[in-house]
Amino acid sequence: MPRHDALAFHTGDLSEQEMYKLMIGSVVPRPIAWVSSKSKDGVLNLAPFSFFTVASRNPPTLLISIGPGVGEREGTVKDTLTNIREVGDFVINVVSEPLGEAMLLSSANVGPQKNEFELAGVTPQRCKSVDVPAVLEAPIAFELKLDRIIPVGGDHLVLGIVERVQVDSAAYAGNFKIATENLKPLASLAGDFAGLTSTFSIDPKHRQE
Repeated sequence: MPRHDALAFHTGDLSEQEMYKLMIGSVVPRPIAWVSSKSKDGVLNLAPFSFFTVASRNPPTLLISIGPGVGEREGTVKDTLTNIREVGDFVINVVSEPLGEAMLLSSANVGPQKNEFELAGVTPQRCKSVDVPAVLEAPIAFELKLDRIIPVGGDHLVLGIVERVQVDSAAYAGNFKIATENLKPLASLAGDFAGLTSTFSIDPKHRQE
């Protein structure tokens, strides 16, 4: 528990933005899902989401949470959600530190006819299990088929079943393990980003799954 002099905030006293800032500043670091999708008309889309995690090991399922449009697109549905809902295929690319600037460029609020692969200066790579390209420069890419979309308030939880995983040889440690020191994953903080510091192990008898 926090100390006796800790600050306390009641959600009923806060605006949506104030509560959002407390959550994203506290639930850190968060991995970034760099999601590639395609409209029913064939326009490619690429956008980052930091509300991202593993949802199930069997079937292997990843989860992203997609909020409504912001800024000049406030009140609209994000293109990523529309594309996944209409096409059913998408790819979650893992963002490494060298791709940070490109990832930020792809987060711009642009219209649905804009190809963010071109905006970010990255290369679409054909996938074998889904009809959406991965980011060639990304060290890991998960090819996914839509399982379900669950509305939660104004957001939507998108669950995708993994059909295939692409792993760059430099990020592969063998025996289906990832060499995180070579992966150099980028983490999202509250408006800032972080890479890995020195890693450490915990005695197995204290470890929890």
